[in-house]
Amino acid sequence: QVRVVESGGDLVQPGGSLNLSCTASGIVFSMYHMGWYRQAPGKQRELVATITNRGSIDYADSVKGRFTISRDNAKKTVYLQMNSLKPEDTALYYCNNLSVKPWDWGQGTQVTVSS
Repeated sequence: QVRVVESGGDLVQPGGSLNLSCTASGIVFSMYHMGWYRQAPGKQRELVATITNRGSIDYADSVKGRFTISRDNAKKTVYLQMNSLKPEDTALYYCNNLSVKPWDWGQGTQVTVSS
């Protein structure tokens, strides 16, 4: 059974930075295209960054130039470096594979951007 664990969220001031991690167990991680998602209170979950199994990367317009996604297949981990954080980045952040059969969602990691 696949288990996904996200970490690294925190309370940070506007303009600050955080580095999120997501580790998956129970799968051949390197095969999967991966994505970081976020869900703010009262809003739908949105996809903010993707990285393919070959390392091709894409971002939502709202985070382009501020967030950087990367992966370490040996550690079965995908990262999200977030810089120049804004209050509107406040959300619960999750990762998952990008296939039509996502894994069971982890608990996510909370990012709160506030002064």
